[in-house]
Amino acid sequence: MYKFDYLVFIGRFQPFHFAHLQTIQIALQQSREVIIALGSAQPERNIKNPFLAEERQKMILANFSAEDQARIHFVNIIDVYNDQKWVEQVKQLVNAIVETRSHVGLIGHFKDESSYYLKLFPEWTMVELESLKESMSATPMREAYYEGKIIESAFPEGTIQFLKTFQDSEIYKQLQQKYRAQDSSNLI
Repeated sequence: MYKFDYLVFIGRFQPFHFAHLQTIQIALQQSREVIIALGSAQPERNIKNPFLAEERQKMILANFSAEDQARIHFVNIIDVYNDQKWVEQVKQLVNAIVETRSHVGLIGHFKDESSYYLKLFPEWTMVELESLKESMSATPMREAYYEGKIIESAFPEGTIQFLKTFQDSEIYKQLQQKYRAQDSSNLI
């Protein structure tokens, strides 16, 4: 029925937008299970990475039915700034979920030079997507968010609700102050 047992989708999801949603929907059509590798999962927040891994998990799952949620798994990837160590970390965490002799694939889109990591997993079958809404960049979305706006046309409903709730938090206000105090073009 499915082409894959598992499809891995790697991203920071800061925040989770429609192109991410479309990618996971395609992955769910092609794979029995989907593993979302949440990048930048260290417990520190900054302007570029305002949401913790647990918050991103909730944000993402809020956009799927209970049936689909049961097929989605998460692994948290810490930034290590060394491709070899990073790839080893991703594989180790994914392999802890994957059953022996499973057909594993990697789903994504080569949108720019930052997508080079998709080539670092040759043992996984690559499912390369066309642009979808992938031309969407989270950077202007975060900038607008720190300016107090939510670009609702960019986000599914679960993300919108998460962002609205988060805006009321003290953490948001602190991040917003940091954003305003520094040159945003160099930070995001």
